Amino acid sequence: MTMTERAEVSHSTRPETAQIRRSSLAVTVMFALNGAAFATFAARLPDVKSLLALSAAGLGLFLIAGSIGSVIGLPMSGWVTGRLGSGVAVRLATLVTTAAYIGTAVAISADLLWAAVPCLALAGWGIGLWDVSMNLEGAITERHLGRSIMPRYHAMFSGGTVVAALIGAAATAARVPVWLHVGAMMCLIAAAGMWAARAFNTLPRLADRAAESSPAHKVSHLSVWRDPRVLLIGVVTLVAAFTEGTANDWLSVAFVEGHHVPKWAGVLAFATFLACMTAGRLVGTTLLDRFGRVPVLRVCFGLAIIGCLIVVFGPTALAYAGILVWGVGVSLGFPVGMSAAADDPARANARISVISTIAYTAFLAGPPLLGLLGEHVGVLHALLAVGAAATVALALVPVVREPDAAATP
Repeated sequence: MTMTERAEVSHSTRPETAQIRRSSLAVTVMFALNGAAFATFAARLPDVKSLLALSAAGLGLFLIAGSIGSVIGLPMSGWVTGRLGSGVAVRLATLVTTAAYIGTAVAISADLLWAAVPCLALAGWGIGLWDVSMNLEGAITERHLGRSIMPRYHAMFSGGTVVAALIGAAATAARVPVWLHVGAMMCLIAAAGMWAARAFNTLPRLADRAAESSPAHKVSHLSVWRDPRVLLIGVVTLVAAFTEGTANDWLSVAFVEGHHVPKWAGVLAFATFLACMTAGRLVGTTLLDRFGRVPVLRVCFGLAIIGCLIVVFGPTALAYAGILVWGVGVSLGFPVGMSAAADDPARANARISVISTIAYTAFLAGPPLLGLLGEHVGVLHALLAVGAAATVALALVPVVREPDAAATP
C-alpha cells in the first residue's frame, strides 16, 4: 500500500472513529440521565407513602401504574425507534418522562392520587421508550468497538441513580418538598438529555447497511416472539430486572420498617446498593471479556441470593454489608441480557424490544407482589422473593452464551 493510499484509508476511518466516540459518550450520558430520572422519584418513596397515607400494598399498587405504562410502551418501542431513529425516539422519551414525573410529584404533594396515577403511567411509558432507544444505540456502539462495553453504560445508569439518590437523601433530611425536589431535578435532566441526544443515530448510517437492507432485517417483530432463545434470554433478564427493581422500589422502605432506621438512613441504604451495583458494572466488562457471560452471571446471581439473605436475616449493621453483596450480584444481569439481544445485528431492534418487554414485566408484577407479601410477612421478609427468582435464573444462564461459544459443540 502506498503512502497516499494509507493516508486515504486513515482519513476515511477518522470520521467513523470520531463518531463512535461521540456516540459512546452520548449513550453514557443518556444512561446516567435515565437512572437519575428514575432514582429522583424512587428516593422519595418513603415520603410518597406518607403523603398519600398508603399501606405497603397500596404503595405497591400505586407503583404498578408506572410499570403498566412501561409494559404498554415497550412492545411498540422497537418499531418507534426503527421508524423515527434512536435520536428522535430518545428525545421524545426524555421530554415525556421528565414532564410526567413533574406532574406526578405535584399531584402527590397536592394529595391528588387520581392525577398522580396517570402521570406515573405516562412516565413509565417514557422510561420504556428511553430504555429501548438507548440500549439499541449502546448495542450498535458495542458491536463497532468489538468488546464488552454495555455493562459500563449500565454502570452509568447506576451512577446516575447513586447521585440522584444521594441528592434525594439530602433533600429528604432537609425536608425539601417532593414537588420542588423532583421538579428541579427533572428540568436539569431534560436539558442535558436534549444536548446528549444530538449524537444519537449516527452509527447506523456508517456501517451495517447490508444487514439493515437484508431480508432478515425486515423480519416481522412478531416472529421474534416465537424464537425460544430470545424468550429464555428474556426470562433471565426479567429475573435480573426483578432483583434490581425490588431493591429500587422497596429497599429504603424495608430498612425503615424492618430495621427501624430513620427515613434518611433508609434512602442511604438504597444509595449504597446503587453504588455497589455501579462498581460491579464497571469491573464487569473486564470479567466478561476474560471469562465469558455464563460463568460471570452464575457468580453474580449466587451473590444476589447471598446478599438478599444477609439483608433480611442479619442485624442492621450486617444488613448494610449485605447490600454490598446484593448490589454486586445484581449488576450484570440486565446489561448482559441486552448484549445477548443484539447478538443478531439484523434483528437487534425487534430482539431488544421483545426482551425489554419481558424484563419489564418484573416491574409490573414486582411492586404489587412485594406489597402483598409485605402485608403478611413484612416488607423486609418479602425481599426473600428475590432469592427465589435468582435461583430460576441460575438454571437458565447458558442461554446468554456468546454466539461463537454457543456454536461450539
